[in-house]
Amino acid sequence: MSWKKTACVLCANRCGLEVQVENNRIVKVRGDKDSPFSEGYVCRKGLNVAFHQHNKDRVLFPLKRVGNRLERISWDQAIGEISEKLASILDQHGPCALASLVGGGEFSFLSMPFPIRLLRRLGSRWNYSAANQEFSGRYWAHGLTFGNQNIQMESDFENSNMLMLIGKNPMMSHHFQQARRRLTKMSKDPDRLLVVVDPRVSETARIADIHLALRPGTDAILVKAMIAIVLDEGLYHNTYLDQHAEGFKKILPWFADFDVKAALKVCDLDYQQVVDVCRAFATRRSSVLDDLGILMNRHSALVSYLIVVLLALCGRIGVPGGNYMLGGGSGPGHRDPRAWKTLKTGIPAINGMFPPNVLPEEIMGDHPERLRAVLCYASNPLRSYADTTAYEKAFQELDLLVVAEIVMSETAALAHYVLPCKTYFESWDGFAGDGVSKIYARMTAPVVEPEGEQKENGEIYTLLADAMGVIPRIPESLHEAALSGDLMAYGRKLMEFLAAAPESGKVLNFIIAKTLGTAMGSVHLASIFPVFMQLSKARREEAAKAGFPMGPEQGLSMYQTVMRHPQGVLIGLRDPEKNMEANLSTPNNKIQLYNPEVNDWVKKINPIDEERQLERDARFPLILMAGRHMDMNANTGMRNPAWNKDKRACTLVINPSDAQELGIFDRQMVRVVTAAGEETIEAEISMDARKGQVIIPHGFGLVYDGVAYGVNVNRLTKNTHRDFVGTPMHRYVPCRVEAVE
Repeated sequence: MSWKKTACVLCANRCGLEVQVENNRIVKVRGDKDSPFSEGYVCRKGLNVAFHQHNKDRVLFPLKRVGNRLERISWDQAIGEISEKLASILDQHGPCALASLVGGGEFSFLSMPFPIRLLRRLGSRWNYSAANQEFSGRYWAHGLTFGNQNIQMESDFENSNMLMLIGKNPMMSHHFQQARRRLTKMSKDPDRLLVVVDPRVSETARIADIHLALRPGTDAILVKAMIAIVLDEGLYHNTYLDQHAEGFKKILPWFADFDVKAALKVCDLDYQQVVDVCRAFATRRSSVLDDLGILMNRHSALVSYLIVVLLALCGRIGVPGGNYMLGGGSGPGHRDPRAWKTLKTGIPAINGMFPPNVLPEEIMGDHPERLRAVLCYASNPLRSYADTTAYEKAFQELDLLVVAEIVMSETAALAHYVLPCKTYFESWDGFAGDGVSKIYARMTAPVVEPEGEQKENGEIYTLLADAMGVIPRIPESLHEAALSGDLMAYGRKLMEFLAAAPESGKVLNFIIAKTLGTAMGSVHLASIFPVFMQLSKARREEAAKAGFPMGPEQGLSMYQTVMRHPQGVLIGLRDPEKNMEANLSTPNNKIQLYNPEVNDWVKKINPIDEERQLERDARFPLILMAGRHMDMNANTGMRNPAWNKDKRACTLVINPSDAQELGIFDRQMVRVVTAAGEETIEAEISMDARKGQVIIPHGFGLVYDGVAYGVNVNRLTKNTHRDFVGTPMHRYVPCRVEAVE
């Protein structure tokens, strides 16, 4: 048996893997040392991807609901009936009645554009995205400060001698490449400083040089206090601000007369320790990484905004060792009057997408154009999103629920039609690449064959688009060019077709899927081809620096090179000194520190108002952290609990002091009650939880082989417990815990 190169599918890092296959089953897994991304690094989840690929819940054939049962049908019948029902709904109720519900792409990145493009051509812009379950506040803040909601920040980790992690636990979440390896190395380096801001003693906090164990829900007042300290001590960088920022003087009133000591008392933090952190941050090559601890908490969007202000004041954006910007691109801004808003809840598109937490209300609302049909792809909202009960009720009201899935998930079990998808390991997949200075790309080939009638996800939506009349007539010459195997000739014919029919460019992915995808036997493999054929001038220059000479065949050479290197390959070199120039999208190409949208909000973040709002309701005296990254949870495609055999994978973690007060002992069954509902779970007494806080991990309550494993924490979260952009406050859920007799 030979080793085949592929990548992990269980988080966005996509660490390189090598797998051995016997009788069409993955039998051994190891890290791929040739991967430029992970260099042999792999976590326990990656080593167990065979459980993701092989399980009893795999969907093998198209299914249709008949009464209370799902029965096998043919692909022709499935596509025909779904397209007819969609056409009828659109005819009767208009495009606002149709939405897509797209997950994190855990089994295919390349297919993401297909359902979204299909909806756009049918007239709907309702794309409810997993990204907006977590990142809406950050998108909103970066739209205001950087001029584009799609811009993200990444730490220049290797050149940074101080990293501050806020609400982030990479030792368990693995939210950047080789997280454990790199953080452990940093923690042992006397010349580098690792600071963790987290209410609990997380796995990352245990190895940190400094742990700011703040009170849950006080991130906004802490960051505001840090900015005030930087201003009061004159630690801000005037030269940087003059060159790269605007609005500095206009934000000064936000922090004037702000009582820093009283603010830090609200946070339960030592004043001098925070001052020392601020001094170090302003004078070192420092950077910040944040995560769900703030993104799913009180004032999440404002915290993201204030982090940009802190970084800018200290001159840490777009500089070595600081935070670089990635992303950008075109699209309607947050102030664009043409941007759609949800009809019932009035939430605008954030980065072109909508938050899943409002979807139940948009389905069950009384608006004449309410949602009636949902295409659900790579998503299991009954386990992944807030308020499972609300979702169950809402989905019962739909005229059509189509779920494209690899497994019979809890959501698929409610669908009118279930369409079986190939997994990542059964199809071509990858990405064109991105990075600050070094740009890598990767495409991995199938390593096992599907054992049913599964199709690539992009092909499924191409079939639907064709049946709905979205794809124009394609000339035979383009089909012939695709079959010829001459990609340059195909590219020329494609350009000729688009020049003659410019409107066809709006469904380019479907045209390529029907022509080149058919010839190659893979829609996904074909879909990445135009990315290399339509490189911008900047990307062509970056590719030339990486060894791909400028010329008409540069893109083809890159495409073919990527195909030959499933571990990943360098395709571009970028000058990091031009990071600000290349990514900032504000009219004057400066970071906008002041925006009227946050003016009143920042002023309300003060010790008196925050202390009042943090007062506990006597009915719910504890704060539930609904979701926790650890070695025993993964996405909901990882269904067979055997991978966690003999492990305490799903418990309620409670602080010893709280347990003693409540008369709870270790391994006792307890009842957790919130405004949304209640669940019974095993208690685990541990200092991992801060006093006043309890923790339940996400990703459990999966029904496998007829048996539920662990509890579904989203039975305890209310979809209306959210911020103004629809992000759930999963890290701040008031609750009570009772011993079960």
